[in-house]
Order: sequence, then C-alpha cells, then structure tokens
Amino acid sequence: MNPNILILGAPGAGKGTQSEKIVDEFGVEHVTTGDALRANKQMDISHLDLEYDTPGEYMDQGELVPDEVVNEIVDKALSEADGYVLDGYPRNLDQAEHLSNITDLDVVLYLDVDEDVLVSRLTGRRVCEECGATYHVDFNPPEEEGVCDECGGDLYQREDDSEETARERIRVYDENTQPVVEFYDESGELARIDGEQTPDEVWTDVKATIEDRA
Repeated sequence: MNPNILILGAPGAGKGTQSEKIVDEFGVEHVTTGDALRANKQMDISHLDLEYDTPGEYMDQGELVPDEVVNEIVDKALSEADGYVLDGYPRNLDQAEHLSNITDLDVVLYLDVDEDVLVSRLTGRRVCEECGATYHVDFNPPEEEGVCDECGGDLYQREDDSEETARERIRVYDENTQPVVEFYDESGELARIDGEQTPDEVWTDVKATIEDRA
C-alpha cells in the first residue's frame, strides 16, 4: 500500500522539487490541483447546479473555479491514485475539512521557509523565451548569464516573479492557508521540515519523515 502524502508550503518553498523526489522514491502519483483541473476541464458538474456545467467554462472565462468543483476534481484524482503526494490543495479550511472526509493521510509535510528567503527564491527565477527552460540566478544559473543552456534563447524574469508580486503571493498564501497549517498542527498530523536547507538536505528529512510515519 503506497503512502498518502500532503505537502504544504508557501510559493517558493520547494514543494514541486520535493514532490518529484517523493514520486520517484515511493511510487505514488503527484496530484496537483492545476493538473487535475486541466485534465478534467470537460467533467460534467451540472449536478452541482452552479453557473457553469464544466470546470473548463470557469477557466475559459478567467474565473476562479469554486471550491465545490475543485473538491469534486480532487475526489476523482485521489480515488484513481494508488498512493499520492497532494500539492496545491487544500488552500483553505473548508477544503481541509472536506479532504479529511474523503481520504486518510499518512503524513502532512510542511516546508517551513522564512518570507525573505521565499522572496529571494521567487525573484531569482529566469525563464527562456524560446523553450521555456527555467533557471535561478543563485541555485541553478545558466553557464552564460542571460542565455539558455538548452537552446541559446534569451532568459527573462516573468512579471509574477517581481518582488512586489512575490510578496503579495506569499501574503495571500498566508492569509488563506495558515489556518490549514494550524488545522493539521492541532490534529498532530503536521510534520515541520526546515525548508531553508539545501534541496538534498530537505529531501533527507522528507524521506525520513515519510518512512517513519507511513
């Protein structure tokens, strides 16, 4: 039986990096709300009696997909997975309570990182205009500054990687998701991981925690 893992952390905390390692090591599926929404754009949600009958219609209009729809999509994704690492959900207390009703978690990982470190990580990202490869000025710089190693394209900083945007993303995350962290902390399920270590050191702690709890 593969473990059911929830990974929490602010933007820039390293959830994606650690989730990939968890998938490789434990043979579970990486379930993210973004991927699940894209995979189920045409899912029939008419029984929910909402404004639209498919998630895709909300996405096409640029509207926020309602919690009821996200819940339904996560239900489907988890029911089809033999073990998973869930990333990007729950984003609020209602979703956390819903999750506790539909599945049993073996471990809840929280990558704990100071805001200034998060901002440094988020603002240091550079993306290739041609092929979309990503770099980081500190942690994963290209061989030649401003030039993609893969295709020689120009690297640029995305608008949502500016300091102002990064701090706003973190503020919104804290406002919505801090109650989720407290929810799991109070239930005794939360395992805090020092996310300011190197990715390999974080992985050592993550792996040990999963093996201990699952």
